[in-house]
Amino acid sequence: MKLLWELQVFCAVVERKSFVSAARQLGTSPSTATRAVQALEESLGSSLLARSQKQVSLTMAGEAYYDTARHILQLQEEVEDDLAALGSTPRGWLRFSAPEVMASHFLPAVLQGLAEHNPQLRFDILYSDTILEPIREKLDFSIRGAYPTSSELIGFPLWPYQRRLYASPDYVARRGLPTQPEQLSEHAILIHAAPRILKAWNFVSDSHQVSLNLNASHRVSSGNAVLQTALAGWGVARMGDWLAEPLVASGQLLRLCPDYRIVSSRGEDAQMHAVFASRRIPRKARLVLDAIRSAAQAAGFGHHPAP
Repeated sequence: MKLLWELQVFCAVVERKSFVSAARQLGTSPSTATRAVQALEESLGSSLLARSQKQVSLTMAGEAYYDTARHILQLQEEVEDDLAALGSTPRGWLRFSAPEVMASHFLPAVLQGLAEHNPQLRFDILYSDTILEPIREKLDFSIRGAYPTSSELIGFPLWPYQRRLYASPDYVARRGLPTQPEQLSEHAILIHAAPRILKAWNFVSDSHQVSLNLNASHRVSSGNAVLQTALAGWGVARMGDWLAEPLVASGQLLRLCPDYRIVSSRGEDAQMHAVFASRRIPRKARLVLDAIRSAAQAAGFGHHPAP
C-alpha cells in the first residue's frame, strides 16, 4: 500500500503541476507529498521530477514512468471496483455536483429512491451552476447541462434537450406573445449570468435561422432563479424543455416563438451529461447515473415538444 500511495502522489503532482495542489487534492500536506515522491525516486534509483521555485516538470525518466504509474493505479481501481461488486450493496460517500435547478426538480426524488434501496450509500451533493472540475473539487463526477464541447474529461450522457423561450401567462397578457425572434427586442429578456453571459442566441426553425444579440433586462445567477423570475412574470427566459414543458402543460408557462429552438454556434442542441477525470467509472457512480438516466427516460426527457 505504501507504493500505491507514492504512485498516487506522483501522478497527482504531475497532473496538478504542483506539490501544493496535489497535496490539497489528496488531503495531505505538501511536505508529506514531497517525502512520498522522494521515497519513490529512491526506490527506483531515478529522479522523476525536475523541481524549481516556479514549476514542477517531468524528467525523461519521469515521462517514461508516468504512464506505467497511472496504469497501475487504474488497475488497482478496477480491482477495488470488482471486489466491491461482490459485496451486497454499494456503500460509502459519493460526492458530485449538479446544476442548482436540479435541487428542486427531478434529482431529489431519484436519489431518495436509491438511498432507500442502498442504505449504506451516502450522497454529498454540491449544487452549483458554476463549471466545477472533478479533480480540483474532489468530486466523483460533475453533472452539467450544456452544449457539447471538447474536453479532456470523460463524458457520460444522461439526456438530450432543447433550449426554447418561455414566459408566464401574466407576462404574455401584458406584453404579447412573440412568434418570431426579431420581435424579442420589444420584450424584457431574462439572462442566466452564470457561468458566463451568453452574447448571441442562435435561433433555428425548419425554414429560418437567425442569430441575435439581445440586451438583458434582468440578470440572475442560477437556473432556478431564471425559472422563478419567469414564473413571476418578469420577462422572457431561455430554458431547457425538460424543465419548462411540464410547466407549460400545467398552464404556469407559455412557449414563445414556438417554431424555434436555440442552438449552439455549431447548430447543436444541448445535453445533460456527467464528466469524470478518469475513464474508470466507480460502480456506485455508475449505479447513480444509470438511475438518473432511466428516470429521465421515464419522465420523457429528450422527447421534444412539437412546434
